[in-house]
Amino acid sequence: MKWREWEELPKGMQKPEVREYYEILSKKRLSLKVKRVFDVTAAEVLLVMFGPVLAVLAVLIKLDSKGPVFYRQERVTAYGKKFRIHKLRTMVADADRIGAAVTVGGDSRITKVGAFLRRYRLDEVPQLIDVLKGDMSFVGTRPEVAKYVRKYTNEMRATLLLPAGITSEASIRYKDEAELLDGAEDVDRVYVEKVLPGKMEWNLKSIRDFSVVEEIILMFQTVFAVFRKEQK
Repeated sequence: MKWREWEELPKGMQKPEVREYYEILSKKRLSLKVKRVFDVTAAEVLLVMFGPVLAVLAVLIKLDSKGPVFYRQERVTAYGKKFRIHKLRTMVADADRIGAAVTVGGDSRITKVGAFLRRYRLDEVPQLIDVLKGDMSFVGTRPEVAKYVRKYTNEMRATLLLPAGITSEASIRYKDEAELLDGAEDVDRVYVEKVLPGKMEWNLKSIRDFSVVEEIILMFQTVFAVFRKEQK
């Protein structure tokens, strides 16, 4: 997404707490352009590689349960823009209407094929489409639904200076998020009050320490984290 001058930001983002992060990124505009070139190039290559795999997974999803192949939920990305994310469906149809917006451990809405897709994060492969469109990046704050974004503190809004990401340091450290929420009486409240602030600390740190090289390293760390979890 095109870099905006401070005065062009949404009024809700023109806060002193956001300004600090804006100034940091403003000095790294060249790196942000390199990041975008890398995103587009890598997304194109990976979409070609994963094309046959996606075709097979689409068939398995349709055979496993009724409903569409893709899950298209509205999320929020840079500058508060709303977009419909591309994910392979891992839950029963209309799961959003029968449960929380976040998933808990042992969630009964998850299908058999869906459990496999989530285990290896294969459900997120279609987000390469969102990367090509500019709504997402490989690395960045995971895109939240609007109701959680409305709960952001002024400082948390700094994460909206960049496109949402497929992975992040927070994603790795909170890879067992569903288990953390398991058993909570009010999942939404626990997520907003306990989980979200912790994830945001890492997301904000990533902005302060932004580096294209570090992001590429984090992508490999994500792959290793997925397989380490499976081996436990």
